Amino acid sequence: MRPANLTTVLLTLIVALTFQLYPWSGQGVILRPDFLLVITLYWVVRAPHLCNVGVAWFAGLIVDLSTGSLLGQHALAFGFTAFLALLYQRRLVLFNRFQLSIYVLALLVCERVIVLVLKLFADNENPGLSYFWPVLTSILLWQFMVMMFGAPTRPRH
Repeated sequence: MRPANLTTVLLTLIVALTFQLYPWSGQGVILRPDFLLVITLYWVVRAPHLCNVGVAWFAGLIVDLSTGSLLGQHALAFGFTAFLALLYQRRLVLFNRFQLSIYVLALLVCERVIVLVLKLFADNENPGLSYFWPVLTSILLWQFMVMMFGAPTRPRH
């Protein structure tokens, strides 16, 4: 596994932002993964010296501004999720790919729950279970990132 450099991190974050801002229609709106969150979480776990909670918070703020949602809800959720990823980052490198995917799945569910609670506090209606479909597509995006850039785990000898 090669060490990550800043240009790779920035390029993948820009591509994720592009996909996040793409105007999805039909079932794509329901199934669209959180591109920016997944890419940010990947780099937070893999290269915490290049991508940290501040980057995750800023990415969430960009999502808030681009979607017209309550300012700060995605920023809070992204920042808290990145904090949880960094909290156990040293232990995560000991996990195998399956264990790491389960942990990332839990982080993605945590982010969706935080945003859901904030939306319910803002007097929005309960969206139902379809609100959690992007978690499944996001974990598929995580697997794609692992295939492209390597698992952020300890290399096998």
